[in-house]
Amino acid sequence: METKVIYNADLHFEHNLWRSELSFWEDELKSFDNRLNELVIRWTDKSVLAQLEHYQNAFIRHREVIDTLQHDINVHETDMSAHNKKSEDVLTTALVKNHIEFRNRIETQRHIYADLKKEFFRFLSQYM
Repeated sequence: METKVIYNADLHFEHNLWRSELSFWEDELKSFDNRLNELVIRWTDKSVLAQLEHYQNAFIRHREVIDTLQHDINVHETDMSAHNKKSEDVLTTALVKNHIEFRNRIETQRHIYADLKKEFFRFLSQYM
């Protein structure tokens, strides 16, 4: 079995990509909130308002997930930094395993967020 060396810089690069993606989602959610505010003014129908509340709650929940992911990236970066200070550029198996699990979490969240956006855009096309 071949052993592959994984360096801090490789994981740091991926962390930076994830941070950018999470920041983009935060900006998108702000614009989605603006759309919700426009619709709240336009509609008085209780079923539409209930759907607006559903999306508002979904956006709040997604922001919480973004905050958690950002925190977890920072924790991993701190751990990697500690290795770097000791001049250990190669990571332990446990750190790499955690990184792979985190990558799976990000991928899952991408799918959840994409589905939420599709659903919200269908809703907007119906009520805007």
